[in-house]
Parts: sequence; C-alpha cells; structure tokens
Amino acid sequence: MSKKNTNLENKTERANRIAEQSKKVKRTYEKMEDFLFRVLRAFSTFLDKVLFNEKYSKVVSLVLAVLLYAIVNYNALSTSFQSSLRYSKTLSDVTVLAKYNSDTFEISGLPEKVDVILTGDAANVTSAANAENGTVICDLDGLTEGEHEIKLTTEGYGNNVNVVVNPTNVNVVMKKKTTRQFDISYDFINQDKMEQIYSAGTPEFEYTKINVRASKDTLDSIAFVKALIDVSGQSADFEQDAVLVAYDSSGKPVNADIVPNTVHVKVPVTSPNKSVNIQVQVSGEVPDGKAIDSITMDQQTVTIYGSETPLANIDQVVVTLDAGTLTKDSTVLRPIVLPAGVTSATNTQVTMNITLADAEEKTIDDIPINVINNNKHYKASQPDNKTTTSVTVKGTKNNIDKLAADDINVYIDMKDVQPGLQKFALQIEQPKDGFVVYTLNESEYELNVLGETSDADQSEGGNVNND
Repeated sequence: MSKKNTNLENKTERANRIAEQSKKVKRTYEKMEDFLFRVLRAFSTFLDKVLFNEKYSKVVSLVLAVLLYAIVNYNALSTSFQSSLRYSKTLSDVTVLAKYNSDTFEISGLPEKVDVILTGDAANVTSAANAENGTVICDLDGLTEGEHEIKLTTEGYGNNVNVVVNPTNVNVVMKKKTTRQFDISYDFINQDKMEQIYSAGTPEFEYTKINVRASKDTLDSIAFVKALIDVSGQSADFEQDAVLVAYDSSGKPVNADIVPNTVHVKVPVTSPNKSVNIQVQVSGEVPDGKAIDSITMDQQTVTIYGSETPLANIDQVVVTLDAGTLTKDSTVLRPIVLPAGVTSATNTQVTMNITLADAEEKTIDDIPINVINNNKHYKASQPDNKTTTSVTVKGTKNNIDKLAADDINVYIDMKDVQPGLQKFALQIEQPKDGFVVYTLNESEYELNVLGETSDADQSEGGNVNND
C-alpha cells in the first residue's frame, strides 16, 4: 500500500471519531435542555399557585412585610436585641467595709477583699461596674463580743443589676479592746541614704512609754513598740515626729491602736573618727633567692569613720602584699582593708616603695617554749628538762640581724589537755610584716602533764614549768 493511501485512511478514521463525539455531545445537550424545561415548568406552576391563591398570597404578603420592616429598622432592632441579652461581669478584689465600733472592738476573720458578680443588661452592668461608690459592707453595728455569721451586703451598684457577693456570708470574731503600756525603742531607717562619715546618736524622746489598745490576744503578741526614725540626708542634729509601730517577737508588724501613733524625737548626729596606723602584712616569699629589705609608704596613718563602739577596739588598718609577685624593686598601689564597723576613711589606698635584697638564713637558739590555754593550771614537766628550741629565720641580712630569741614566739596549746605524758605540736607566730620567715627546727614537744593544779602563772602566755 502506498504512503498516499495510508494517510487517507488515517484522516478518514479521525473524521469518523469526531463525528461520533459530536453526536454524543448533541444527545447530552438535548437531555439537559429537557431537564431544565421541566424544572422551569414546575417552578412556574408553583408560583401560579402561590400568587393567585388567596391563602398563599396572604402568607407571601406577610413575609414580604416583615422583611421590609426588618430592613428599614435594622439598627434599632439590633440595639434592642443586644440590650435584651443577659450579661455578667465579675469584679475581683473589692474591699470590704466593716461597720463597727473600732474604739471598743477588734475584729478578725473578715476577708479584706471579695468578688462581686454583676448580672443584667450589658449597658446596666457596664455602668454598675464603673460606679465609683460601689461598696461591699459587713454590718457589725450593735453586735456584742463573740463569733458572728454575717451576710455581706452591697451599696452603690444601682437597682438595674443583680449583685452577688462571693463569699456571701463570713464568720467574724469580735473581741473587746483593752489598753496596755509599752516602752518605746527605736530603729533608724534609710541609713543607706545618710553619708557614711556621719552617725546618728541615741535619740531623746518626748516620752518613753506609749499606750497600745487592742484585744488581749493581740497585746500579748506584741514584743516591742519602735519609733522609726528616718535619717536620710541628715548631717547635723535634727528633730522629727517618728512613726510608732508595734512588732511581734519575730519582727512582724502587729495591727493595733497606738495613741498617739507618733513621738517627737531629737537625734544627735556625729562623725566619730579615729587616726590609726597602717600595718603592712606580707604573705608568701619573694622568688629567686630574694627577700623584702624595706617598705616605705606615702602615709603612715589614716583617719577612719564609723560608730563609736567599733572604733574604740580598732588600733590599726591593714594593707596586704603578696611577696610572690615581686621580682625587683617596685612601687605598687594597694587598697587599705577597712575593719568591720568602719564605714569610710580619708584614704582608701596607699603607695608602697618596695626594696629587695639577697635572702639569707640564720638559726636562732634558746627560744623559750610558751604555753597557751592552760585553763586548768596544770603543772607540767619535761622529761629532758628542755624548755627552749631553735628556729631558722630567712630574710635579708639587715632584717635577720635585728632579731633576738625573745622576738620569736614559739608555743604549745594545752586546750582540752588531760594529765599524762603527751606530745604537743610546736607552733610559731610569724611576724606580721612578713619581711622575715620563721621555720621551726623541730615539730614536737614532749611534756608530762600532772594531775594537780598549780598557780595561775601556768596559764596563757607562761613558759613551761619544770618540777
């Protein structure tokens, strides 16, 4: 078969397929047309029955009238609908007002705050919730001492809402008040707002006792009444009316009537100070065979400020230095360590000039062995009649040549000792300046502690007593 004949057959086949599909489409269209015609005819018949039937026409007219009215009055109807809805809102933590004779009675058990539930039209509830004079009341007027169940009432929320209090009822205990007198003590407050160089002295009170009125149980719980004196910004003697507060033994405030609730006080303000020496304390050793030969400071004393009592027990302040950090002659700036009770000082740091030299060692003999904490005054003897020891000292030649046996404190501690032959650890007190380091040449000391007591010369600081 030729190529021309093949192409002709293909075209014929495609034409036949197209024709068949066209017939199918035509049949489908005719079916849909027939279906729509029947639907329209049925709907037309229904309308004829409705529109031209007296009974149905009235119904249609009514429906159309309602719809027309609703469209015209939409906004008014919407507002009316919303207003007709019931609405609820809870007011939390509403303060309860107790009505009673507070001069005669003390009450307990009444919650400070309750919840108030408002129900009604939305507009009315909103208005009531915003009412400034809305109040919850616990009416105790006319009641006597004892426990009472009281229904909480409300005022100020208006008559257009329903008001419910949660809880509705409360149990309240009423106790008669009595009066008791207390001494007035004091606390200084806001001390952090007073310059540290100043110190408030002992206040002078207009009166020293105060009457406190409360129930017996409350009065029994009061440990002290304090005047709270505000010292913020004070730099000279001042006067003020200090608030009085009652406290229990744990320091918690107690609710009671203090009459009057303030006391007039006069408070002296001073600036206690003291000039003390600056002491250098050296720790560690200078490396590379060196030692500190001397230290000079740009100041030898400093003025410290604080309360009078701590200052009385302070005779020096300390500047620390780590010798292990030194490799050559140096000038260093070091802070002054302020003792407890000292609030400030005229200077907070000191400049030190440090000189090094070669380190040498030297043994010092015949150093007495002292005794501390021989509280029972025991007699003691040493089996070998040995009462001294030797110590190796290390430092520069200039410093170790100044030392003698009496300059070195070697001791044993007899605290909690029992009679008998015992070995004690030898201990040595290192020099505070740290220029020289002491090393014990022996670590133990044997001593026979006797059971009988001796005179007080065997107590702390005494030498070993040989019998």
